[in-house]
Amino acid sequence: MIELLKELTELHGPCGFEDDVAAFIASRLRGHVDTIDVDGAGNLIVTKKGSKPGPKIVIAAHMDEVGFIVKKVEDNGLIRFEKLGGHDDRILLSQRVQIKTKQGMRAGVIGTISAHMVKFDDAQKVRTHKQQYIDVGAASKKEAEDLGVEVGDSIVWHPHFDKLTESRFSSKAFDDRAGCACLIKVLEELNADDFAGEIVGAFTVQEEVGLRGARVVSHQTDADVAIALDTTAVSDTPEEMMDRTLALGAGTGIKIMDFSLISNRKVREQLQLLAKEQNIPYQLEVFPGIGTDAGELSLAGKGIPTGVLSIPSRYAHSPNEVIDIIDFQATKDLLIVFILHMKKAEEYKFQI
Repeated sequence: MIELLKELTELHGPCGFEDDVAAFIASRLRGHVDTIDVDGAGNLIVTKKGSKPGPKIVIAAHMDEVGFIVKKVEDNGLIRFEKLGGHDDRILLSQRVQIKTKQGMRAGVIGTISAHMVKFDDAQKVRTHKQQYIDVGAASKKEAEDLGVEVGDSIVWHPHFDKLTESRFSSKAFDDRAGCACLIKVLEELNADDFAGEIVGAFTVQEEVGLRGARVVSHQTDADVAIALDTTAVSDTPEEMMDRTLALGAGTGIKIMDFSLISNRKVREQLQLLAKEQNIPYQLEVFPGIGTDAGELSLAGKGIPTGVLSIPSRYAHSPNEVIDIIDFQATKDLLIVFILHMKKAEEYKFQI
């Protein structure tokens, strides 16, 4: 499990550039699923049928990570960039990045002034990403181009994978490679004889720029129920806005609502009941500051009863996201139990 997380987070795959991630997952799942396909948007769609007829579930996890894209190479070799997904400009300065060029991966650093220059600057000023630049060591535009850097090249945080404790790890891109890893493990561990019905695994693209891949998936699915797997921001650190409603190491998050979705009540209640019955640690999530692929999946066709399982994380969208394997394991375990007990769509509807 840890090695899978490491391999996934080391991959280069920001919004719109998820092909390396899709290739890795497809290779990993061959022999564990019945079909593997890529749609026109780039979503990797896999299916796995149980030994008996039953409900169909679509489970989504997004492959993309937040990143950047080369906008311009200056005459002095410094690189201007645009954002892919949501970033906090306050944490960009001096961060290491990785640029994918036609000649291969290239390391770079987002520039900042020397600490010795602060006395001559406004120390309270936050420079926007448009005022910032990436240094790849080139002394001129030609040298940067000779290194392979071109407008349109994709950029991510520099890969790393650090063990903090026996259960807690730090890396880029846990959002949402942790969700991808969870779905991969579920598809590998479940045999056809274990469940009735069909699992559709949707490894989606461009979630971080507006749930775009999930929207395409929603146009091609007729599932009875849907679950999105994603990370969620905890509120267990000392900052003044934190309310300690979600914590690292306290179990999987069963979502009640966010800005993209109010979870189907019966799906959510079934998840809670199963978690209690199986002694799986969980916490309830009400957090309007986030959205997931579930928002689009719930609107498919005439509507799909939809829920979300969240893997709690600290420092989301930074180079150093932190998750606890206890929460990852709880998410995987609850998803498996839910698949074994999933119902037809009619049973998740209002009774009138």
